Amino acid sequence: MTIHTGEKLYQCNQCDKSFSRKSNLTIHMRKHTGEKPHQCSKCEKAFALGRDLIRHMRMHTGEKPYQCNQCGKDFSSNCHLTIHMRSHTGEKPYQCNQCNKAFTQNCDLTNHMR
Repeated sequence: MTIHTGEKLYQCNQCDKSFSRKSNLTIHMRKHTGEKPHQCSKCEKAFALGRDLIRHMRMHTGEKPYQCNQCGKDFSSNCHLTIHMRSHTGEKPYQCNQCNKAFTQNCDLTNHMR
């Protein structure tokens, strides 16, 4: 029921974050401990989250399950497809608060701000 009430019973003892599910706290604690229990069987990389290992494995297999419905280009992750789609829509959601120049990716804005 804590999901619906917004109540967060599980408090991190390392920082001020709290969670409504114990499993979310467990995953969060890996940021503090550095624990990476999900090991790639093809290389030396390890990951805190299983979903990150799944995404990483696509690099080894070449799998690209996400396809652009505009041009047919394939991508290994949904976030790369989302960024690519901005080349079709012209969307630039990251805007500089100094000069109002806009960017398709946050990292481009960060580089611009340096």
